[in-house]
Amino acid sequence: MNNSEYMKKACELSELSVKRGGGPFGCVICAHDGEIVGKGHNMVTINNDPTQHAEIVAIRDACRFLNTFDLSGCTLYTSCEPCPMCLSAIYWSHIHHVYYGNNRKDAKNIGFDDEYIYDEIKKPLEDRNVKMLQCCKDDAKDTFQLWLEKDDKFCY
Repeated sequence: MNNSEYMKKACELSELSVKRGGGPFGCVICAHDGEIVGKGHNMVTINNDPTQHAEIVAIRDACRFLNTFDLSGCTLYTSCEPCPMCLSAIYWSHIHHVYYGNNRKDAKNIGFDDEYIYDEIKKPLEDRNVKMLQCCKDDAKDTFQLWLEKDDKFCY
C-alpha cells in the first residue's frame, strides 16, 4: 500500500466514527513492513472518555497488537493534524512519521479548536487557566528515590 491508501483507510474510519456518533477523526498505524498494526476512530462521545481520540485509540491498538509500548519504526496516518494530547502520545510512543489529511485550521472551522491548548502550554504555570499547584513534594519525592535505586527498572 502507499500513503494515499493508508490515508484512505484513516478517512474511512473517520466516516465510520461520524456514523457511530463520534467525532470526524480516524487513524491507522502501519509497521515498517507496511502491515496495519493499529486502527482507531474518535470514541470521545461514544464512550464518554475525552482521551479517546482516534490517534490514542490507534496507538493503544497497535501497542496491544505488537505487545510493546515502543512503536519505533511505525508510521501513523490520521485524517486530521493531531491535537496536543495526541501529539504527546505520538512522541511518547516513539512514532517518527505522521501523515495527516485536514489541518488544525480545518478542524477549527468545524468546531474543534485546539489553539487554546497550544496557547496555554506556552504560558508559565501560574498564568494558565487550569491552576497548577505543587503540594506534598517530599511525599512524591520518595517514590522517585525508590525508582532511582531500583536495579531492574526499564527506562522508557
